[in-house]
Amino acid sequence: MKVHSEITEPLLLIQGQRRPISILHSKGHPTLLKVLVDAEGEQLLLLLEKNEGLFAGTYTETHYLGDGSAVTGSPNLTVNCYYHGEVKGHATSDVSLSTCAGLRGLITLEDKMFVLEPAGEPTNASLHRIYRAEHLNLSQGSCGHDFNISHLFMGDTDNIPEPFRNRVSMSILAVCSKFAFQKQGKDVEKVKQRLAEIANYVDKFYRALNIRVALVGMEVWSDSDKCAVTQDPFTTLHEFLDWRKLKLLPQRPHDNAQLISGVYFQGTTIGMAPIMSMCTAEQSGGIVMDHSDNPLGAAVTLAHELGHNFGMNHDTPERGCSCWVTADRGGCIMTPSTGYPFPTVFSSCSKKDLASSLEKGVGMCLFNLPEIKVLYGGQKCGNGYLEEGEECDCGELEECMNPCCNATMCTLKGDAVCAHGQCCENCQLKPAGTPCRDSSNSCDLPEFCTGANPHCPANVYLHDGHACHNVDGYCYNGICQTHEQQCVTLWGQGAKPAPGICFQRVNSAGDPYGNCGKDSKGSFAKCEERDAKCGKIQCQGGANRPVIGTNAVSIETNIPLKEGGRILCRGTHVYLGDDMPDPGLVLTGTKCGDSMLCLNRQCQNVSIFSVHDCAEKCNGRGVCNNNKNCHCEAHWSPPFCDKAGFGGSLDSGPVRLYLVSHQLCKFYYLKRLERCNFHHRYTSTMRDKMRKKNPENPILKFLNNLFANYGGKLVFGH
Repeated sequence: MKVHSEITEPLLLIQGQRRPISILHSKGHPTLLKVLVDAEGEQLLLLLEKNEGLFAGTYTETHYLGDGSAVTGSPNLTVNCYYHGEVKGHATSDVSLSTCAGLRGLITLEDKMFVLEPAGEPTNASLHRIYRAEHLNLSQGSCGHDFNISHLFMGDTDNIPEPFRNRVSMSILAVCSKFAFQKQGKDVEKVKQRLAEIANYVDKFYRALNIRVALVGMEVWSDSDKCAVTQDPFTTLHEFLDWRKLKLLPQRPHDNAQLISGVYFQGTTIGMAPIMSMCTAEQSGGIVMDHSDNPLGAAVTLAHELGHNFGMNHDTPERGCSCWVTADRGGCIMTPSTGYPFPTVFSSCSKKDLASSLEKGVGMCLFNLPEIKVLYGGQKCGNGYLEEGEECDCGELEECMNPCCNATMCTLKGDAVCAHGQCCENCQLKPAGTPCRDSSNSCDLPEFCTGANPHCPANVYLHDGHACHNVDGYCYNGICQTHEQQCVTLWGQGAKPAPGICFQRVNSAGDPYGNCGKDSKGSFAKCEERDAKCGKIQCQGGANRPVIGTNAVSIETNIPLKEGGRILCRGTHVYLGDDMPDPGLVLTGTKCGDSMLCLNRQCQNVSIFSVHDCAEKCNGRGVCNNNKNCHCEAHWSPPFCDKAGFGGSLDSGPVRLYLVSHQLCKFYYLKRLERCNFHHRYTSTMRDKMRKKNPENPILKFLNNLFANYGGKLVFGH
C-alpha cells in the first residue's frame, strides 16, 4: 500500500459522455483521448494524444526460447497505447501516460507532480491509485561526479542548441537482462510493455530539447544473459558495450542501446554510461538499474545516462545552472543524485553541454533522416510523420501551419513540389549545390541539396584514420582527437601534452593514478610501453589545478632524466562516483604515434581502417568518407574524381552545381523560359532533342555526365 495515496476511478470523456476506461480494451486506443481523474479534491481533465513516433517503422522484438534460440519478429503494428499530453487549464502542465493495462503515468502541474497507476484490485480493475511523485518508491542514487567543462561552452543557456532547432529523432534499442525479466514474473509481454513505458517517458523528457526518442527494437534475455551482468557496474558496462558492438549492432542497426538490469549494482550506483559517445560503435550505450516498481524510476535514470552519451555533465553548484524546477521538487535530470521527488526536465547547463558536444561532432547519426515507411500503429494522415504514400504530413488540421501541405489529404497544394526539409523553401526545391549542412569540425564534411530531394543528404564525415589538425591527430567517428585538446580541457589554456617518458613511467603503475583503464574484472590495468599514450593523459602547463571541477585532483610526478634534471608530469584523478568512466583517460581515436591511434586502450596502426586503400580510388582529387566513397574536389566528379564535374560525393550532393547550372540555364534556356527551375524529366526531354539535332553537342555531354554521376535526380535552379 502506497503512503499518502488516494483511490480514484478515472473516466473517459467521449463526445461529452463519461465512459469507463474498460472500453479501451474492446474498442482500441484512439489517437486523441480525454480522461477525467480526481486528485486531492480537484478534477483534472487530461488531454492526450497518442505518441505515434514512439516505435520506429523498422521496430522488431526478440526473446529467447529455453534452448537458446532467438525468436525475432515485427509484431502486428496495430496496438499503440502510449500517450503524451497536458492538463486542461494548466498552462505549463505535462502528461505521459500508458493505457495498455489500466492507466499508468505521470501528471505534472505547475507546483506538483502526481503518479497514476492501477490499484491492483482484482474485483474492480477501474480503480486506480494517485499520489504525489515524492512518495514514489525510488532507490536513492548518487554518483558524485563533477566533470565540469563549462568553461568551454558558449551561447545562450536558455535556448535550444542551434543544430536541433529542427526536430531530430534517435533510435534506441532496449535490452532487458535475465534477472529483470524474472522480476516481471517471466512474462515477456509484461516486460515489453514496461520497456515501452520507460521509452515513452524518456521521449517526453527529451522533447524539450527537440529530440525525439524512438524505439527501434527490444531484446529480452529470457533464457540467459548474453554478456556478464554483475554487481560491478564498470564490468557490466564494459561487457555490454562489447556485446553491442560485436553482436547486436551488425544485426540490428540503431543509434544507441541501453541495458535494463535487474541486478542491484554496488554502492549507490543506479546507472553508468560513457560521456560524449552518442552514435559511436564502441560506446553509444549505457546500463540502467531497474530500481523501482514503477517504470518511471528507470526512465529517469535512463534519461540521465543518455544525457552522458550526449555529452551532458552533472549540474553541480559551481556551474551556476539554471533549473526552473526547484531542488525540493526534484531539480533537473542531470543532477548528480536522484531521489524524492525525481527530476523530469533539463537545465541550462545540459543545453549548453549538448550544444558544445554537437559542435565537436558528437551525435553524427542524429542528423540523418529516419527511414519511415509505416509507423507502429499503422499509416495515418495527420500524425506529423511523412510515411510511404504521403506527399506531406503537417499534423492534424487544427495544428497544421505548413502553407505547402493539405492537412486533410496529406497532399501538396497547388504548384508546391515539397513541404518539408532543409532543401525545401517556399514550397519549391532548393537548387542543386545549395549548402544545407555545414561541416561541424575538421573531420566533418558538408552536405548540399541535390535538387531532387527536399531533405538534406545523410550526414557524412571523413573516414576513420584520416589525418587532421595538420597531422597532429586522426579522425575517429567524425571527431579529431588530440592529446593537446584533452590537456586544454583538463588544465585550461596553455596546457600541452607531456613528453612520452611521462606516459611510460606513470601509466606502467596500474593504479588509480596511472593505468590503461580497467580490465574485465574491474582492476586497474598496467599499460604496455607501446600503449602508454593510450592510458591516463599526462600534461604540462595550464592552470595550477584541473579546471574540470572540484572533485578533480592534480597528480604530479617528477621523473629524473639520465642526462640530469627532472621533468614534471601532470595527471588528474577525478572522483566521479559511480556512473561515468574516468575522463582523465586518453580518448579513443587519439594519435599515439606516427600512423598510430588509440583503440581499445592499445596503440594501433591506422591501417586497421584501410583509409589509404580507400583514398587511392579518389585519384588524388578527393578524400574518402565514412561510407568509403570519394568526396571530390570542386571541379571533379564522383564516384572516383577522375572526370570533370561539380565536386562532392554520391552521399553529400554536388558542391558547386548551383552556380554552374545557373550559368547553363541562363545561356541556353533563358530565351525560352522565364524561370529556370525545372525537374529532371524536362532536362531529359531537352537532352533527347539535343541528341537528334547534334550528337556531339557539348551540353549533351554535360547532361549525360550529370545524370551518370548524380543519378538523374537533379533540379537546376536560378
